Amino acid sequence: MKYPTTPDGRYFVVRGRLWRCANPALAPERRAELQRELMAARRAKGVAMRAGDEAAREAARLRVDAAKHALGERGAPWWDDGAPDYNRHMARNTPYADWFAAL
Repeated sequence: MKYPTTPDGRYFVVRGRLWRCANPALAPERRAELQRELMAARRAKGVAMRAGDEAAREAARLRVDAAKHALGERGAPWWDDGAPDYNRHMARNTPYADWFAAL
């Protein structure tokens, strides 16, 4: 499934909520490497949760967070024009409201 992406390419929308896209300035090889790490960390978290291993779950959660930061999906925004970050905001409550309503 393809989620709609804001015209400026900063966010995609899932169930009305904005989620920050990965930094488009990342080299394709680096982005693919980080995405592989993210998926491996998510799998490790699931395994740890099913096993009831809290320490492994926390370690995997930290791996997920590190990969998302490296991708630019969390932490400081990857754009440098001073625009605010609306990550995790409902689209209808942001400057993207009219764009979203027109979808």
